[in-house]
Amino acid sequence: MTDQPGREPEQRLPARRPASEAAPAERFSAPPGAHAFDLTPERSAKIVRQTADARWIGFLAACIVVLFTIIYWFYETGAPLGLSTPRLAQQDEVQQVTAVENGYNLYQAYCARCHGPTGKGTSEGYIAPPLNDQAKLFAHLNAVYLRNVLTVGGRYVCGNPNSLMPVWADTNGGPLNYIQVQELIAFIRAPSTSTYRIRDASTKEPTGRTFTGWLDPSYKPAAGATPVPDCYLGSGGGGASPTPGATLPSDAVTIEISAEGIKYDITTADAPADKPFAIHFVNKDAGVDHDVDIRLADGTVVANNATITGAGEVTYVVPALKAGTYTFICSVHPIPQMTGTLTVK
Repeated sequence: MTDQPGREPEQRLPARRPASEAAPAERFSAPPGAHAFDLTPERSAKIVRQTADARWIGFLAACIVVLFTIIYWFYETGAPLGLSTPRLAQQDEVQQVTAVENGYNLYQAYCARCHGPTGKGTSEGYIAPPLNDQAKLFAHLNAVYLRNVLTVGGRYVCGNPNSLMPVWADTNGGPLNYIQVQELIAFIRAPSTSTYRIRDASTKEPTGRTFTGWLDPSYKPAAGATPVPDCYLGSGGGGASPTPGATLPSDAVTIEISAEGIKYDITTADAPADKPFAIHFVNKDAGVDHDVDIRLADGTVVANNATITGAGEVTYVVPALKAGTYTFICSVHPIPQMTGTLTVK
């Protein structure tokens, strides 16, 4: 111990380590096998060339990554000086066109019976006010107003729960989801400067026909023009004037259809081609209006029959139709439960 009393300071120092031999040089050298070959000048030059090639490949790879990043950046944001359109803007335009074209089919299926196929409304003998009116489209029929009307119905317009305008949004019991509501609004406010394709309602494929929008972007109301009224109340009905009755022969076919619980009892029916026929319709829903209209696949009404107010029955006389497939539908409740297929052959 170095702290024992009575010892000199030198004696209290730690004990010295014994002398050791130096480590052999071979410990810090590569084994002899590592020097078994001779590095010739040719081999050295080849190693240098391979190193240079690897550096060039790395440099080119870095350049490719940089160029790809720059090109992709301009693809996303658009080239300078307006040389290209940003990708997101292109997609917005494509989606807008798709929404308008889908909205056209929705309008023909759900709105045309009251507002008319071209949106002229009462000016063409329909029961609802016109929508294809530049004075209304300028500000009155804006996207917010249309969305509110479609969501809560005519009571938003007139404060009248008995308004003829029904609820269309499925959040309040209507048949349209929020995407369809947006597409319907996009169609109503589509610019008249653009042409769109009419697509098949079931396959979404183009039919070869086109339509133009209603909204004239250059329209401005005259100074001091009277604001368009918000409220509209009219008499009941299901669309255009009912189809005139045809002469019904004694041997005419009669189709039996009844409605109960806001649902037709059948979903398919057959009728003879080129001959008038009858539809005997029984409405079993007390206090609920129903009818049976006949339409083409694109929504065009070919037989607009009278609406039965509450429980009751009626016999519709349908004029002769050409062979083909038609849709029979309740214009008051155009939902899948009140829609069927009529085959005329």
